[in-house]
Amino acid sequence: MFKKILIANRGEIACRVIATAKKMGIATVAVYSEADKEARHVQLADEAVLLGPAPSRESYLVADKIIAAAKQTGAQAIHPGYGFLSENEAFAKRVEDEGMAFIGPRHFSIAAMGDKIASKKLANEAKVNTIPGWNDAIESAARAVEIAKGIGYPVMIKASAGGGGKGLRVAFNDKEALEGFTACQNEARNSFGDDRIFIEKFVEQPRHIEIQVLGDSHGNVIYLNERECSIQRRHQKVIEEAPSPFISDATRKAMGEQAVALAKAVKYQSAGTVEFVVGKDQDFYFLEMNTRLQVEHPVTECITGLDLVELMIRVAAGEKLPLTQADVKREGWAIECRINAEDPFRNFLPSTGRLVRFAPPAQSMYQGDTNALYGVRVDTGVQDGGEIPMFYDSMIAKLIVHGTDRLDAIAKMREALNGFIIRGISSNIPFQAALLAHPKFVAGDFNTGFIAEHYGQGFRAEDVPHADPDFLVALAAFVRRKSRERAAGLSGQLPGYGVKVGHDYSVIVLGSTGEHRYKAVHVDEVVGQIGSAVVTVDAQRYAISSPSRLNDISIAGTCNGQPFTAQIERGTPRNPLALVVQHNGTRIETMVVSPRMAELHALMPFKAPADMSKYVLSPMPGLLVEVAVQPGQKVQAGERVAVIEAMKMENVLFAAADGVVSKVLANKGESLVVDQPIVEFG
Repeated sequence: MFKKILIANRGEIACRVIATAKKMGIATVAVYSEADKEARHVQLADEAVLLGPAPSRESYLVADKIIAAAKQTGAQAIHPGYGFLSENEAFAKRVEDEGMAFIGPRHFSIAAMGDKIASKKLANEAKVNTIPGWNDAIESAARAVEIAKGIGYPVMIKASAGGGGKGLRVAFNDKEALEGFTACQNEARNSFGDDRIFIEKFVEQPRHIEIQVLGDSHGNVIYLNERECSIQRRHQKVIEEAPSPFISDATRKAMGEQAVALAKAVKYQSAGTVEFVVGKDQDFYFLEMNTRLQVEHPVTECITGLDLVELMIRVAAGEKLPLTQADVKREGWAIECRINAEDPFRNFLPSTGRLVRFAPPAQSMYQGDTNALYGVRVDTGVQDGGEIPMFYDSMIAKLIVHGTDRLDAIAKMREALNGFIIRGISSNIPFQAALLAHPKFVAGDFNTGFIAEHYGQGFRAEDVPHADPDFLVALAAFVRRKSRERAAGLSGQLPGYGVKVGHDYSVIVLGSTGEHRYKAVHVDEVVGQIGSAVVTVDAQRYAISSPSRLNDISIAGTCNGQPFTAQIERGTPRNPLALVVQHNGTRIETMVVSPRMAELHALMPFKAPADMSKYVLSPMPGLLVEVAVQPGQKVQAGERVAVIEAMKMENVLFAAADGVVSKVLANKGESLVVDQPIVEFG
């Protein structure tokens, strides 16, 4: 067994590999860029080596620097994680040539299966069902349009080296095919250094189901059931689960055996994933093989009780698989939510900056521990006070739950999301909460178009209807009442001027455009029970009890005997008197005041925000890579104005209306903050 391994990655996956290595008694070496010098994976590893500047092409993608770091520290093996160089055959071969073990498949397997064009040809030869398409690299955008027309729209334009939603577009007409080809080529060149593009038929209403395979160097290959990955936004997975609520045992077996046959054809060793697109009649087609560990591997670990990272390390050290196909278990139901640094209410634009608060829910399952199951696990590469840089992927954590069945797992996940505290940046937690509550998701009735169909116009606060909105009002009144009780108990108050607790309050639910709601609330204390009260809202009675302290953001307790977890914040930058309540993805801003104060508040005029319609504002923090207009230029609505790059994605800004450019307020190469003006129209 190896004594020391180097992890050629960052973030949560680097931390994940370190956890298993520690369990196995293996020393670890982290590598990091200048942007990651304070990162969690650097602190967890036994040694750390600086690779270079923040951009990944100058650090995490430089094979020479990683090999040099491994030699310098005496590492015997390299684990590539996912992304970066994990599916780069030249890197895998170089590691082998340098006398180290690559903790992943052999370079020839990566060459055969990691390249989408080559893998499709190989699958065809092996008589595996594949989707119609053009399997050779396409030389130009014009040729891409010709091919797309020949296949028939809609088509999927994909980068051969793509992954994680990068270098992928769906085109429904010639214009989209032309633009999509160019955008895919640019993204692929920047992210993977390989701009080869191919096209295939886009199967409408498909499910994305993948099979986890595991092979060793002795010719053994098994499959570890499937993962349902159909809940995707812009081809990036949002929620993954195992098993799938859709396929039958017969389909599972057929897909698994086909995946194993394909893996054996390329002498596959290590963990890998064979992805299938599955039609409504459970007919399935091979999509591609990911020759690496997947982001969503924890859900497979939960239902099988296996540590996939440990098995990868053991296989790389030459050991045989410790189990056969008959030994593979499928117990309970696991769900993973990807927690991303993005603002769901601003079209999911990246959100970077400092994590003022980062407090995940309490864990009962841990990385590498296959004994503790049926609970909550958090895989992350960040910590309280850490920085979310704009140079890398937007995923900051994975929240995993394991339940006895699917409904139990959904309930556990909703409760865990309620207790996940992230402040300082925006996160997609409200969106995840909305998805988990959607009746079609709960029923298992969805496909890869689910998010586009139900949230096609973007995501708004009203898309998260709360089952009992008055509960949030009652919770605000409860917290305010408890703080008044504490204030009344402070010593040294002047006689006649002490804080009066009172029983009647008014909860003002503040609206962003002045449409406030006023709720009359009555609060009775429960004699002899500290931290308890009965709150009445519109004749509805809420008996709330909570041991949480007044300054806790996350508040847990029971309401009418049912457990709950919610988040309460005191004060906002605009309103220090506000109480912000968050539960099941719904967030309300309230003021809990006396009935008289509520009457006066209703008379206050609403101050509308300043009109910024004549500016093009940066919708997120990022790098301004292009300004496409100049002062005096006439611009039509929909015309390209600027391009911003953040978290490895290009975002094009378009003019909202016709106008003439009066000023360009930001320069190419400038780092922008959110809402910074770029262009002003006259």
